[in-house]
Amino acid sequence: MGSNNAVGSIAQDEGIEEEENLKLLDSSRFAHVLGRFMVLASVVVFSSPTVQKQFSVYSKAANYSVAVVERNGIDYLGLLELLEPLGTITTRQNGDHWKLRYNDVESEFVMGQTRTRIRGNDLNLPASFLLENGRGLVPVLGLGTLLPQILGGPITLNLFGRRLFIGDVAIHFTAVVVKTEPPKLVINFGNPVNPMIATEPGKLEMVFTHDPVVAPGSQTLTFDSKAIPSATFEESNGMAKLMVTTTVPAMASFSNDGRTITLTPASTPALPAHAPPQAPPAVPATLPPVVASREPGTPVRQHVFAVIDPAHGGDERGAALTSQLQEKDVTLAFARHLRELFGVRGLSAWLERDGDLTLSLDQRAAMSNASGAAIYIAVHATSEGNGVRLYTALMPSGGPNQGWFLDWDTAQTAFEELSQITVASVATELESKRLSVRKLSAPLRPLNNVVTAAFAIEIGPESDDISQLSAPEYQDGVAEAVVSGVADVRDQLEAHRK
Repeated sequence: MGSNNAVGSIAQDEGIEEEENLKLLDSSRFAHVLGRFMVLASVVVFSSPTVQKQFSVYSKAANYSVAVVERNGIDYLGLLELLEPLGTITTRQNGDHWKLRYNDVESEFVMGQTRTRIRGNDLNLPASFLLENGRGLVPVLGLGTLLPQILGGPITLNLFGRRLFIGDVAIHFTAVVVKTEPPKLVINFGNPVNPMIATEPGKLEMVFTHDPVVAPGSQTLTFDSKAIPSATFEESNGMAKLMVTTTVPAMASFSNDGRTITLTPASTPALPAHAPPQAPPAVPATLPPVVASREPGTPVRQHVFAVIDPAHGGDERGAALTSQLQEKDVTLAFARHLRELFGVRGLSAWLERDGDLTLSLDQRAAMSNASGAAIYIAVHATSEGNGVRLYTALMPSGGPNQGWFLDWDTAQTAFEELSQITVASVATELESKRLSVRKLSAPLRPLNNVVTAAFAIEIGPESDDISQLSAPEYQDGVAEAVVSGVADVRDQLEAHRK
């Protein structure tokens, strides 16, 4: 197991104790509002929830969102929640009086009053200050008056879009259609961005939930292209959205460390039912870190049962198991063996790489999500320890889900139980062959990003003989146990997929 994108040995690479049940890692209470990737789930398992009003803040200290609450028909924000990520905060309540100290600035508010005092100056709010269980609420419409006094400097406030920019943090962009064949839309941003991307007929949307992207000179951009005629930028509910109009299906790819997004026409015809599924050959060049894998209601490729992901590859060799044996070669050989054994049982499987190919973690997850497979299996190898380790995802603190859109870092949540059931079945088969096995959970990528049952297997030698990793008889025993264990829960995997 290599240090780059490695699953194990988890105890060393992630600093996590190898136990049957690992406790969720501690996280900041504001971690849920930091930038998160969002993904359109390959299998629609959630109904669209009521959209929560939110207010987004962009600063050099942090980018985050705060929930908006409505009182008497007026939108309010918790002032403590709004300011706490930006500096040192203390509050004190004395009856109806509520005092807040931000760094060295003192503010005083009174329940039910519109007048407040900041830096010794009296200011008027457009609606009354409210106290609820020690929580001070201020009207959103009053932020333009309050915040420059509290923060001690100018701000840029978009009340309609519920977005606040503190300092010079805005990300500007340009968009140009390059008349290649086919034509492509190249969007360059001033800083890296991580939008949520979704497609539907005639449109591709990029939603920026935690990137301070602002409009170009015009809200509507027109291009001299029949395939990509225009784009519209809008802000609402703490988010920015860039909607690109297309006359043909389009896909997005990321480059320049996230500063460039390129849209190109793309067509993905369905494979015949009898054809063996294959990983799209264009994936390394075109697949973005976040993809809209398919529209709701579009049938998945039901003939794809298992996606097998040989770790590392290309520029990433993984662990140097011996002077001649590299992890990327062991994982590919084992993955090919798994594919063969799945086929013997009538269960089709395809490899995310069937050669010495470099794939990012986001590409690996996106390929799995787009396939509609019932199971995702990541394959790793290590020279440390003995036997086999089976990993399921341990969910970190996640961002909000929005309808069909799932938080990228916790997309696995709905499948966590099924993944653990599958691992338990595989472990039973390994034990029946008298192979050492351990079951663990860890906050691993891309397991966290996969929207189907998913686990990682890390193969270690049964003895101190590292060459055992590439020995056919050892790989046979492990592979047979994995396929048998997965096949034993096939019905559950298929039912969950449907």
